[in-house]
Amino acid sequence: MTPAPLTARLHDPGGPLFFPVTAFGPDGSVDLDVYRTHVRRGVAAGAAAVFACCGTGEFHALLPEEFEACVRVAVEAAGGRVPVVAGTGYGTALAVRHARLAEGAGADGLLAMPPYLVLAEQRGLLRHYRDIAAATALPVVVYQRDNAVLTPETVVALARTEGVVGLKDGIGDLDLMQRTVSAVRTETPGDFLYFNGLPTAELTQPAYQALGITLYSSAVFCFAPEIALAFHRALRTGDTATAHRLLDGFYRPFAELRAQGRGYAVSLVKAGVRLRGTDVGEVRPPLWEPGEDHVKQLSRLIEHGYGLLREDA
Repeated sequence: MTPAPLTARLHDPGGPLFFPVTAFGPDGSVDLDVYRTHVRRGVAAGAAAVFACCGTGEFHALLPEEFEACVRVAVEAAGGRVPVVAGTGYGTALAVRHARLAEGAGADGLLAMPPYLVLAEQRGLLRHYRDIAAATALPVVVYQRDNAVLTPETVVALARTEGVVGLKDGIGDLDLMQRTVSAVRTETPGDFLYFNGLPTAELTQPAYQALGITLYSSAVFCFAPEIALAFHRALRTGDTATAHRLLDGFYRPFAELRAQGRGYAVSLVKAGVRLRGTDVGEVRPPLWEPGEDHVKQLSRLIEHGYGLLREDA
């Protein structure tokens, strides 16, 4: 049986979106066995989708052959139970190459991250994403952040582009997002996906949900899936008491700890995965590992977060 399109499979997800970290061995090489275990555990825990080799997965640090191997392993580990979306990025030529590698490895879709370094005009960004979409049969979600901030008019043009199925927002400008959602809704037919892609997206998800944006990336799911699932369920069911308890007692302190170091949106998450018993190794340079005191704070915070769940039981 042919799987439903990505838009249909993500339209009403039963769990958070899982962005696995990429496992590295003691010598710094990719550890595919540990990566396979990490992805399998996330799928078994209730992830709605696997976003392999994206920001949390250190896409920037992977050689093309490592990227292809990781995507292939993620597809095998997911086993068709949930869709696997692979990252792609850099300049257009390299983004197209990664897109084709992901398609060959069996991915169900692509997350197109911002182009490397350059500041481009809207028409240049539009052509870039259209070239990626035209390179494969895979549906593409465009990731808006950093040097790729799109006007509502550009998003409308993307929504009219064959193969582009969604927008992930990493900017956090709710005024811009509301205007974008409104413009796409009134000017294009069909179902266009929106994602909250801010770091520790749970903090801002209540605001995004008010805009009708229900999809969000969850880095916390990598190391504390039960906490992430409890928060996701609270949002879906309108259980504001539980949502507030987790926001106040876990997510806000986690975000404050994350802000203590550059690159902690990745390295602190990886430390959390190690604390929970899966040795995924350290981050690759130029990212750096959290200090010992910050790792101890993270350990205490994770324990406290699970304690909040026991209070709910």
